[in-house]
Amino acid sequence: MKTRYSSLALAMGLAISGSVIAAVSEEQAQQLGDNLTLWGAEKAGNAEGTIPAYTGGVEPPASYDPSRPGIRPDPFADEQVLFTIDASNYTEHQEQLTSAAVALFEKYPEFKINVYPSHRTARYPQHYLDAAKKNATSCTLVADGLQLQGCWAGTPFPVPQSGIEVMWNRYMKYEGHAFMSQDLKTTIVDGSGSVIDTAGQTQWNQYPLWDPSRTEPLEGDEINEMLRADYDSPTRKSGEKLIIHDSLNMLTNARRAWSYLPGQRRVKLSPDVAYDTPSPAGAGIGTVDDSSVFYGAFDRYDFELMGKKEVYLPYNMFKMYDTEQCGRDEVFTKNFANPDCVRWELHRVWVVEATLKEGKRHIYPRRTFYWDEDYLGVGMSASYDSTGAVYRVVHSESFPKYEGYGHISGQFITHDLASGAYARQAYSTGRSGWYDIEPKPMSFFSPQAMSAGGVR
Repeated sequence: MKTRYSSLALAMGLAISGSVIAAVSEEQAQQLGDNLTLWGAEKAGNAEGTIPAYTGGVEPPASYDPSRPGIRPDPFADEQVLFTIDASNYTEHQEQLTSAAVALFEKYPEFKINVYPSHRTARYPQHYLDAAKKNATSCTLVADGLQLQGCWAGTPFPVPQSGIEVMWNRYMKYEGHAFMSQDLKTTIVDGSGSVIDTAGQTQWNQYPLWDPSRTEPLEGDEINEMLRADYDSPTRKSGEKLIIHDSLNMLTNARRAWSYLPGQRRVKLSPDVAYDTPSPAGAGIGTVDDSSVFYGAFDRYDFELMGKKEVYLPYNMFKMYDTEQCGRDEVFTKNFANPDCVRWELHRVWVVEATLKEGKRHIYPRRTFYWDEDYLGVGMSASYDSTGAVYRVVHSESFPKYEGYGHISGQFITHDLASGAYARQAYSTGRSGWYDIEPKPMSFFSPQAMSAGGVR
């Protein structure tokens, strides 16, 4: 099958392969706010009308209760499936399927995709958009793409010229300044179909960069994300804590992680919470950097921008969190989550090929990423083994916020095609959901805070 990419994206992508390109020209930047949104997506719909024009994002339905901001009713609940792709017809739709989706069809004859109308639900605050426009002509990459220079707190590369620039856009996705959930679970379904909960937690995510009062440019080495997880189940894991700091300087200020183990009553540095370390909460189904489709530094891969393409993605996943329709017993079916709970839509994506650098180590020598043009937290990946076969497939479970801006996109599913198992990680069970909060002090995300509260 010959893959078709948009001519615009090909023109930008073909000349760049591994090199790092500086900020774009004033002429290129003038597309922003004209035929492109300020974060760089095409405003227009597609010629067939199957992808709509961008008109401003989602509005909450009348049934939304602002006093329970983490519980988001489905604004598209009345929509019907347009058509279904299954083993009998997936080759007819292969041009609009990711390699990850094709691998699922080829592995599991019962797998199917229910396609719904597409909705472009992304929304961003004005301070983020203003910064993105400035970045187009000022933001650059240095140190082999591992450091930013001359950038502001918005999409760093709204007119991306290379694969690593798209990856930086994804790294700096906008989810909000600070948010949390009190009811997260991780559940695995093994190859026989047995359902096992491996972690329950309260989690806080904070992005200091997205402070709406910020007016100064990025310093280049400051913290991008702080994450804290306090585990409360199962019994063997209760009382454990994890804190992660990721910075904007991947060369000299790499990820720092700390864990608290109640049995030892001590905090320890955890440098292995990175790269291809097996996912601890996911019982080894996937790697740490499989989290949220990709979660980590860029130093082990070369990233090539293949272009932009229209594909089906899991999108606007409200139904997955409607416990009346898709409760635990309905969602966790053998080999893959119940297809009748997963909404797929046609969207334009940036396609990035990651190839392991010479002299670097990772269990995946090659990976293909598909990142939504409107919100780069929405994505899908195919990771390959040493024989060139798809080994694992990951996709996000995202949905937009009503109470603020951005999407919740840290929930994800990893499919291990070798074993037939999958892990659904960091998903809300529907008791509290994810919701925006006032930012916590930096000390809340310190190792000292873990030990102070770390009593089982």
